[in-house]
Amino acid sequence: MTAIKHALQRDIFTPNDERLLSIVNVCKAGKKKKNCFLCATVTTERPVQVKVVKVKKSDKGDFYKRQIAWALRDLAVVDAKDAIKENPEFDLHFEKIYKWVASSTAEKNAFISCIWKLNQRYLRKKIDFVNVSSQLLEESVPSGENQSVTGGDEEAVDEYQELNAREEQDIEIMMEGCEYAISNAEAFAEKLSRELQVLDGANIQSIMASEKQVNILMKLLDEALKEVDQIELKLSSYEEMLQSVKEQMDQISESNHLIHLSNTNNVKLLSEIEFLVNHMDLAKGHIKALQEGDLASSRGIEACTNAADALLQCMNVALRPGHDMLLAVKQQQQRFSDLRELFARRLASHLNNVFVQQGHDQSSTLAQHSVELTLPNHHPFHRDLLRYAKLMEWLKSTDYGKYEGLTKNYMDYLSRLYEREIKDFFEVAKIKMTGTTKESKKFATLPRKESAVKQETESLHGSSGKLTGSTSSLNKLSVQSSGNRRSQSSSLLDMGNMSASDLDVADRTKFDKIFEQVLSELEPLCLAEQDFISKFFKLQQHQSIPGTMAEAEDVDGGTLSRQHNCGTPLPVSSEKDMIRQMMIKIFRCIEPELNNLIALGDKIDSFNSLYMLVKMSHHVWTAQNVDPASFLSTTLGNVLVTVKRNFDKCISNQIRQMEEVKISKKSKVGILPFVAEFEEFAGLAESIFKNAERRGDLDKAYTKLIRGVFVNVEKVANESQKTPRDVVMMENFHHIFATLSRLKISCLEAEKKDAKQKYTDHLQSYVIYSLGQPLEKLNHFFEGVEARVAQGIREEEVSYQLAFNKQELRKVIKEYPGKEVKKGLDNLYKKVDKHLCEEENLLQVVWHSMQDEFIRQYKHFEGLIARCYPGSGVTMEFTIQDILDYCSSIAQSH
Repeated sequence: MTAIKHALQRDIFTPNDERLLSIVNVCKAGKKKKNCFLCATVTTERPVQVKVVKVKKSDKGDFYKRQIAWALRDLAVVDAKDAIKENPEFDLHFEKIYKWVASSTAEKNAFISCIWKLNQRYLRKKIDFVNVSSQLLEESVPSGENQSVTGGDEEAVDEYQELNAREEQDIEIMMEGCEYAISNAEAFAEKLSRELQVLDGANIQSIMASEKQVNILMKLLDEALKEVDQIELKLSSYEEMLQSVKEQMDQISESNHLIHLSNTNNVKLLSEIEFLVNHMDLAKGHIKALQEGDLASSRGIEACTNAADALLQCMNVALRPGHDMLLAVKQQQQRFSDLRELFARRLASHLNNVFVQQGHDQSSTLAQHSVELTLPNHHPFHRDLLRYAKLMEWLKSTDYGKYEGLTKNYMDYLSRLYEREIKDFFEVAKIKMTGTTKESKKFATLPRKESAVKQETESLHGSSGKLTGSTSSLNKLSVQSSGNRRSQSSSLLDMGNMSASDLDVADRTKFDKIFEQVLSELEPLCLAEQDFISKFFKLQQHQSIPGTMAEAEDVDGGTLSRQHNCGTPLPVSSEKDMIRQMMIKIFRCIEPELNNLIALGDKIDSFNSLYMLVKMSHHVWTAQNVDPASFLSTTLGNVLVTVKRNFDKCISNQIRQMEEVKISKKSKVGILPFVAEFEEFAGLAESIFKNAERRGDLDKAYTKLIRGVFVNVEKVANESQKTPRDVVMMENFHHIFATLSRLKISCLEAEKKDAKQKYTDHLQSYVIYSLGQPLEKLNHFFEGVEARVAQGIREEEVSYQLAFNKQELRKVIKEYPGKEVKKGLDNLYKKVDKHLCEEENLLQVVWHSMQDEFIRQYKHFEGLIARCYPGSGVTMEFTIQDILDYCSSIAQSH
């Protein structure tokens, strides 16, 4: 192994300025045994680099080659596998784990010991040694030695050290001075030993000669020690003096610390006092404004507003810890509370007086609106009250109980005021609709129908019930009112038996304008009041608040139920709900009055429901685009349900009237009344619904009506005794077809085609039926001829039949000379004239169709004669031209 070590040093490491310290012969664990060497090396130049090098013997020659090298600092763990038993296996953990098997345990231990020493000297114990015997490590580094031992590790490890160049030169010079240095090495060594002894003796003599100087040196050292003792005494005195100074400085430092602490506390105290004075001191002017400020003038309101804001800031200041324990702070807070209570009472009392005065002032202006269909303007009142909006916001945040009381009082006063105004407004609208005078508005002198309308109006007033503060209660009210109307509708509709055709179009236009004006006056009134409530009471449309008023409220003079005496706001979903509840309370009479007005218009003319449906739908659509959940949108939506119900009732009544139609047995039928009424209804509806949003409602009504018309026209035609069924069907379906063609109603295109088909079919049926009578015998004769041909007899052999020979043919033809034919046609014209009505003007159409049908029959008879009686020379005694002349002269003569 020593020879291998020298060879490796010479061939591989010396050229790289490295020294080989340890070597171990290993092979990889678990594989075929291909031996290699692991070498621990250090560089000869500084800084020293320690490496573990893998060297392998070449397969082709007797030399070694360097395969891979690892820096020792990259080695993390050395695992000897077993610290007790001898085991040649060990692992080195570099970037990955390398498993080795040494050729002997001794070589492994020597290599690991070398690695341990290098780790101690160069890496400062960075590598972890696992499963390594502690005895092996202790032998490497004896206890109690650290740096000196590690300094000699290199010599201990260095079993062989090569001479450097200077040492080689000195040895050569010395050997050149001795002739037998090479031939007799022992004599040369003995000579060197003797010379060394001589040199040692010279050294000892030199030391003994210097004893005198040593004594002198010792004396000097004694004197130096005495000087040191004196210096130490002086230093001790100086130290005592410095200790006294130190104690005095400590006392001064402590005094300065107490002074600094006192100054710091004074600064903090001043800061706290300044904070309290700056944030909790209310100016005398603000106090005077809160106590005596004028709440009627604009300047006084502004001063009170500023004072209230300053008071609120003082009360809401965020006190620091401990401030609330100070007596002055408690007294100031109590003073602020007293000022708040005083000003809140003054403000609430003043606003209550303003509400009451507004009710009186506004009542005096009602007289000028009594004859005009307009509602009083509340804008001046709103403008005056909005000056107090900031104060209301202050009251809401500081004393919610008084804020809630003001809200209730405002609703109470304004609801009574609006109720008077709206009722008078609707009375004027009813008077204008009915055309009566102011004095007769009690309906004392009206005919039976108008009295019934008034009675119905009063009954609707009485059945309005109680409103609650929720939208569901409005729905319940509309259901109750609609139930009352349904229970009385049959009797009310029969009163007066007024037909829509009896009313002038101007009356309907006047009703439409009045109804539109009513809605146009109500909408801005409600929107203005809602906007004012939002601004004055500081109720935002889309913000949630911690609480609001109770929902339960009695319409007949009840009060908002306050469940908390301390004024704590009650929970509600949002301020938007509170606005809607206030609007319901203030305008509680709008929906009943609108329902009464709608009932009156419906009784005046059932067709008014069309106008009301279009107008109400438009206003509901407009309101929902602004705010679908607002009071106006909800109220108009509820009223729209009533209007739609009346509209449906109007359609149902027309269908019922169709079913109840009775025709006279002594006069001809003509155009049925409900057919004419459908034409009137359709024409009116098309003009009203021209640009309406609810066209679907009308289309559904059209479908119901046209089905009823079709069914009942056929029913009447079947029951008719005076007029033939075909005439009734033909005239009425012609009228329906003409109406639908003129109005161009898209949803009734299929019914229009059906009406045209029915008209055409019954016209043809009537013509064929009527023409069978003037040439009755001739018709019977040729029917017999066609029957024989159908039985299989050839056409040219029919003349040999006894009943259908030429003589029988001539005999039948002679019975219908031209004069008789003209007479028969003249009687037929008179009969058709009696069947047809003048309104539809179908006589010429029917007569022309009869003429064409007669000519067709004539040509048919001529063809049968030519085929069945060829060469007989038998012809009709009149020609087609004669028929045209007969028909033309008959039509002109009548």
